[in-house]
Order: sequence, then C-alpha cells, then structure tokens
Amino acid sequence: MRRPDTPTALGLALGALADLALADPRRGHPVAGFGRLAAAVERRLWRNSRAAGAAHWLALTGGVVVLGVAADHGTRRRPVLRVVGTAAATWTVLGGTSLARTADRMHRALAADDVPAARATLPGLAGRDPRALDGAGLARATVESVAENTSDAAVAPLLWGALAGLPGLLGYRAVNTLDAMVGHRSERYERFGWASARADDVANWVPARLTAALTVLCAPLAGGSAGGAWRAWWRDGAAHPSPNAGRCEASLAGALGLQLGGRNVYGSRVEDRPLLGSGRAPAAGDIPRAVRLSRAVWTAAAILAAGARSGRRR
Repeated sequence: MRRPDTPTALGLALGALADLALADPRRGHPVAGFGRLAAAVERRLWRNSRAAGAAHWLALTGGVVVLGVAADHGTRRRPVLRVVGTAAATWTVLGGTSLARTADRMHRALAADDVPAARATLPGLAGRDPRALDGAGLARATVESVAENTSDAAVAPLLWGALAGLPGLLGYRAVNTLDAMVGHRSERYERFGWASARADDVANWVPARLTAALTVLCAPLAGGSAGGAWRAWWRDGAAHPSPNAGRCEASLAGALGLQLGGRNVYGSRVEDRPLLGSGRAPAAGDIPRAVRLSRAVWTAAAILAAGARSGRRR
C-alpha cells in the first residue's frame, strides 16, 4: 500500500524552520563546495561553444540529481533518516534568512548615511557595480534583489522539494548556482553559459509566478496592498527582460507602493530596465518592509510545500 510521504513533508518543514532560526550554515557550506567543483570542471571543459556549456551543465546537475535519487531511495524505508536528510538538504538549499540579514545590513548602513559600507554590502545582494550608486540607487538595488531572490533563494527550492523531494531540492540548487556562475552575459559566458541560463529560466518559471501570487496574498501582512501587487504584476511583470524576475519585482513594487527598474550598471555593461510599479522610488526605510513581505511569502511557501508533500503517496 502506498502511504503519505509524511517524512519528506516533516523534513521540509524542519529545514525551513532551521533557516528561519539559523540562516545558512556558516562553515563548510555544501553549496560553496559545489561551486568550487563547478569551477574546477569549467576549467577543464570550457570552450566558446554552447555544446561545451551544455556538457558542463549536464555533468554537474546530473551528478547532483543522481546523488539525490540515491539518497531518496536509500531512505525510502527509513523514515527517521528521511526526515533528517530532507531537513538538512532543505536548510542547505534555502537562503531566505541570509537574504534578509544582508538586506538588514544594507538598511543599517544607509540609515547611518554610511554609503561606503552600503556599497561594500551590495555584492552580497546584486551583481551591479556599486561604485557609482548613491543611497537611493543602493536602496532600489536592495529592494529589487529581495524581490527576485525571494523566489530564487526560498520559494523555488521549496516548490521543487514539494514536487520531487531530495532530488528536487538538490537539483534546483545546482541549476540556480550554475546560472549564477556562468549564466550571465559576458564575452566568456555568452555561449558557454547559454544552457545554464536557459535551464534556470525553466526551473524558475512556475516558482516566480507562485512568488508573485503569494506576494498578492501576503501583502497586507507587511502593511502593503494586495490590489496594488496584483495590478503591477499583471501590468508590468512581462516588461522585464527576464521571463521570471519581473513578476517578482513588479508584484512587490505594487504591494509596497514603489516603482522599481531603471538604469543598472554591470561593470562595462549598462542596461536600461523598464519601470515596474507606479509608486515612488524606494528609500532606505522601504528595505525592512520588503524584508517583512519576503519573509511572509516564503514562510507561506514552506507551509504549502509541506502540506502538498504530505498529501503525496510514496
């Protein structure tokens, strides 16, 4: 007889609670270890071709998924191990609390008018060049990062964990990490990173829209507007160059009565992004509001993920 997968559901819930309480592991983080392995494989496989990049992606992501499948199979009849393994994996792949803490450091620096400290904090949130950004630009970058990474760092891994258990948790984090490493546009990665970037787009398509929907539902919990979040999501979400990030950013902008988007500088590359939302420009005081809404959204996602998995059969 097939039984409800209660151990995986409990592991997802415990892993989410661990992230809320402890944030990321401070030492020996497995994701950092995976990043070092990915960089070593890249040095061996790099060619200026999509085929080489696809081989890099397949070798690394496939290896992680196989590891997850083996762990899933090995704990199938060992519920305690299944709970512990799923909880540890969930804690490892989640980054919602670390995102919030980094944003809080940015808020404290901006509130103290310490722009150099705020600029030094930005690389932990976004890839844009902080040197030319003033306080307003740093506040906007932070709010945008909180909006986008609510999906990437929390909602997406929880959704994949609900759908596929351990292989989903580990596989998603591998996909997202490879996109962060090689999926951006540059002379080196334009072709080599193509597969990683496209895979990340696919893996985040549903989570980004779930994030936007939960932002609508949770907006009142952060003193925001559910109607504003809904209108901005549907009016502006598709204008963003990313097929996913715009939904998250637009819904948060509408919820908090802000306007995101504009010019971003990434080293020598300049992008003029469309405007999302119809409110005022973000200020330092909006960062805690964005963090509260982000935390509400991904906590709701954790509850949904655990509930959905408990209803599945194994």
